[in-house]
Amino acid sequence: MNKNRYPSVLLIYTGGTIGMIENQETGALEAFNFDQLIENVPELKRFNYSIDSYQFTPPIDSSDMEPSLWSKLVKIIYENYDKYDGFVILHGTDTMAFTASALSFMLEDLSKPVILTGSQLPIGKLRTDGKENLITAVEIAAAKNPDGTAIVPEVCIFFENHLLRGNRTTKINAENFNAFRSYNYPTLATAGIHIKYEHDKIHHPDPTKPLKPYYLYDTNVIVLTLFPGIQENIIRNILQTPGLRAVVLKTYGSGNAPQKPWFIKLLKEAKERGIVIVNISQCLTGMVEMGRYETGLHLLDAGVISGYDSTVEALITKLMFLLGHGKSDKEIRELMNQPIAGEFTKA
Repeated sequence: MNKNRYPSVLLIYTGGTIGMIENQETGALEAFNFDQLIENVPELKRFNYSIDSYQFTPPIDSSDMEPSLWSKLVKIIYENYDKYDGFVILHGTDTMAFTASALSFMLEDLSKPVILTGSQLPIGKLRTDGKENLITAVEIAAAKNPDGTAIVPEVCIFFENHLLRGNRTTKINAENFNAFRSYNYPTLATAGIHIKYEHDKIHHPDPTKPLKPYYLYDTNVIVLTLFPGIQENIIRNILQTPGLRAVVLKTYGSGNAPQKPWFIKLLKEAKERGIVIVNISQCLTGMVEMGRYETGLHLLDAGVISGYDSTVEALITKLMFLLGHGKSDKEIRELMNQPIAGEFTKA
């Protein structure tokens, strides 16, 4: 690749608040026409970058985002991989962390930036956070080391001055501009007067390996949140759902759950039917340690596996990914205990 040419970025607009502008006649918010991108965000011209765009038609509200659209994004990135130095995906905030997590698993040996961003206010509003998020995301997507390799060769979310690993990120605020947080992994970069990269926290792949895309998924997974007084028949009905293949079990503290015999029995029976059960804490910060208290040891005995310090978004999408690619129960259990895209910290 010619190191002297202008950096090139493909901007993929899926939908979401950032892509709205106000109709001057009606005052209503309407989907942004990306053919007019440079006109609406003239600051992008100052980069001297080659910026192309791809627009989902019609735009997708992030509440309607689903795995088939993750596959579409993978296909767009794979088919354009050799043409661009980086990719920016404009996406609604509600499910952005799910999409970022899914792409981190579906794009194996990624060696170029895939940066998701969006906004809390439409780009057509005077106080929008969208312009700054978009401009900085494009700069990060194009950023290279002196040897020509990408500075951030992984799937990330950029929002309100912070670059976060995509599969470590959760939306935590529906109103403030600072909408996302990575509780269990440090920020990869901070945008102030300069963009300060934390190079030791960024994943460094082998740039000689070709990108390997994946497109399959299995959505027969569920999140089961425990609470005091949860009823036996409810848990039984959930675990006996036809076609169910995996459960993300949200427990208390460091991975603790009731010691009631019926509860442990239901978990063991589900495990024997080939259902993978992964334990994650309801706490936003910290790690599951099932060996710490007796209430966690019972889960280990029942065949429940640790989710370590993963996010719910990362666990759900990783399970969909592994199930969709025909992995056996044994293989899935092994791979859930290994970080395959930096999605958790193994103690």
